[in-house]
Amino acid sequence: MPIPPLASGPQGPGALRPLLDTVLDALREGADVRGGPLPAGGPQAVAAMVRDALGEVLPVEGEPDALHRLVRALTAGTADPADPLCAAHLHTPPLAVATAADLAASALNPSLDSWDQAPAASALEALVTRALAAEVHAVDALVTTGGTESNQLALLLAREAQRQAQGHGAIRLVCGENAHHSLPRAAWLLGLPEPVTIPTPAGTLDPAALDDALTQLQGPLLVAATAGTTDAGLIDPLPEIAELCEAHGARLHIDAAYGGGLLFSDRRRAQLDGLTRAHTITLDLHKLGWQPVAAGLLAVRDQADLAALRHQADYLNADDDTEAGLPDLLGRSARTTRRPDILKIAVTLKTLGRTGLGALVDQVCDLAQEFAALIETHPGFELYDRPTISTVLFRPAGASDDTVAAVRRQLLHDGRAVIGRAALDGCRWLKATLLNPHTRPGDLTALLKLVELAQHPHP
Repeated sequence: MPIPPLASGPQGPGALRPLLDTVLDALREGADVRGGPLPAGGPQAVAAMVRDALGEVLPVEGEPDALHRLVRALTAGTADPADPLCAAHLHTPPLAVATAADLAASALNPSLDSWDQAPAASALEALVTRALAAEVHAVDALVTTGGTESNQLALLLAREAQRQAQGHGAIRLVCGENAHHSLPRAAWLLGLPEPVTIPTPAGTLDPAALDDALTQLQGPLLVAATAGTTDAGLIDPLPEIAELCEAHGARLHIDAAYGGGLLFSDRRRAQLDGLTRAHTITLDLHKLGWQPVAAGLLAVRDQADLAALRHQADYLNADDDTEAGLPDLLGRSARTTRRPDILKIAVTLKTLGRTGLGALVDQVCDLAQEFAALIETHPGFELYDRPTISTVLFRPAGASDDTVAAVRRQLLHDGRAVIGRAALDGCRWLKATLLNPHTRPGDLTALLKLVELAQHPHP
């Protein structure tokens, strides 16, 4: 068997071109087989299809058609966020230009743990992250795998800042019941004290309850607010929370993994007033930025906080190399090997500009308002509330919680629609997270019809 070609180097483009045709053909064929937002038949049917396509995982002799067969099977068995009826999660259809840039990143394969592995990528990352940090009045931003890593880093930096100031890192997390699960989990991973959870009966952090907690609690505190909850897309009252943190001397982190994309919209960025007063901010461009996973960021207001990530490994950032002018990249992440996710972000920002990205944000947010209005006027459905960003919660009128859950599962099993679920105000709701700018009102009417049919199937 001849030595297989490489993706990079002078011969790389020529080797990739026919393979790209194979992949594109398999993507098209797999989508035709699926025929909808996700495959029908449920987990067992999908697993059987994958087993059949894969066969022996490590055969004695290689199989030349493996690329086509497995890409086709993965496509046939995927939940396609580009389908208008796939609207359950904060899972966006990636932009074509960003995906093309991601191909280049994979082919070149620079690793951002030392300058000599990623000369241009490291320079690009420095320029783009600082520009994005400036959007929230921060000095720098770290590239992460998403909101979970960003939130964990925020708690780590808070702990280490407290250690530098007081000689110990016993900072305590204070967050609402609406906070993302990654925040209390990060406190556990980092060995921090048990978090203090503030009730959020209206879905957002109550400033009065937060004030009471901050008044009663002793010791250094880190308050985590949310700009875009995962259940309903709600935004905590950020200016009031920032005021309280400043008054009580508490550090503030804002998880804007979902809502941070509103910064691109001139019409909606005011919803994030108060964001710039945080010490750290989680942003996530594989949500309202339409990037292929992963494309997270943690913006940092104080450059000194990043000293906690400094680490020395002679083969990556030897002191004499650093003194000679080679950039030290290990302090840019808690990870070592790190792919250049900044390339697709930079290409998208440059290609679409603020106007183009803002138009996409406005498109999906306006669509959510249209969907909410459609539900309000439909006698067969109940609307939770008008959407804050692009998430709409609804339920069949008079349905039990068990029926709501069963309807969702039936649509998933049949491959007809992918909608989420949320529990608020003591009720179970269906959740439509509208992140596809190509979705049209007629698609939303069709979604309601599918829910009706799933609730009252024909005999």
